[in-house]
Amino acid sequence: MDLLKWLIPPSVTILTWMDVIIAIALCGIGWLFQYFVIKKIINRIVVFLENRQRNFQATVLAQFNKAIRYAFMASVIVISLSYLIDVPLFTHKASKNFVLSIIVFFAFKGVYDVLNFYTKQPLPLNGEEEANVLLPFFLRIGKVLIMIFAMFTIASFWDFNLNGFLTGIGLTGVAIAFGIRDTLAHVFGGMSVALDNPFKIGDWIATEDQKIEGTIEDINLRSTLIQTGDKGLVYVPNSYLVNRPIYNLSRREKRKCEHFLYVSTENEEESIRGALSAIQKEIYLHNKTEKEMIHVFIDEFYPSYYRVLVRFYVASNDTAVMLDVRQDILFAIRQIVEELQIVLINPTDEEWFGTKK
Repeated sequence: MDLLKWLIPPSVTILTWMDVIIAIALCGIGWLFQYFVIKKIINRIVVFLENRQRNFQATVLAQFNKAIRYAFMASVIVISLSYLIDVPLFTHKASKNFVLSIIVFFAFKGVYDVLNFYTKQPLPLNGEEEANVLLPFFLRIGKVLIMIFAMFTIASFWDFNLNGFLTGIGLTGVAIAFGIRDTLAHVFGGMSVALDNPFKIGDWIATEDQKIEGTIEDINLRSTLIQTGDKGLVYVPNSYLVNRPIYNLSRREKRKCEHFLYVSTENEEESIRGALSAIQKEIYLHNKTEKEMIHVFIDEFYPSYYRVLVRFYVASNDTAVMLDVRQDILFAIRQIVEELQIVLINPTDEEWFGTKK
């Protein structure tokens, strides 16, 4: 009992073993009550809220479960101590501050548990398929603020002077910020990515310099994980991505196909025009091509051949669909060329036509 002297007023009488046994019995009854009654009541309310599709309220109450039960146990302990020393604890300043500190601690503990739950599982909070990368970040900041606010609130009960402590934190923060400025640049880059939302997990992106191209596997505050075309994994600092133009290839609604035919000048103009019209018609009639923009024209002239541009768009962002449509058009072009007996030449000693995507 010597450890409790600082909480007990000097006027307290000598304790008896019966008082100790009764106080312990009260604590035991309180523990059984909070475990078998309060816990079950809270769980039933949680199930009731979940059945009513009030998932947020149910989650908050579930996370407050332990805090409520611990606060109840703290109250039981206060009552037991009050009986044990035969003095109402709230009449003594130190005892009152101690009890208030416990109550404040468990109140903030409940809020902290809620934030901690949504930090690990952010999807139920915003209801989106992909959680915003900033959500866990702000939740972590909220957890830190809750701890700081709880500390200051409890310290105010005991009249602690925190000016020196705050000054030390400020100086330490400046030194740490200077030492991790590169990391902070990546973190702010991650915040910029989250706010602008230029890409999300699953998107296929490429940088303007073509040094980075692949599928987004994961996004966090410091870096972005990208799976390249050869199935390699690359961690790219967010500051690198936000300072360069990014092509989000997954957000394209259509894909461009572009080919070149090299037609000999020995062909009659009428035959060439007929072939171009037939090719344009075949592209137009395909059920997966865009009808608004089809280009089949001679775009360059050389002494021995014309270069014919064939450009069209496929109404899909799927690479397999685009390749299938392009294959259909290429076979159709070959059939038209053979039927009209158009002479093609090979100016580059490569294939009979060039392909450019």
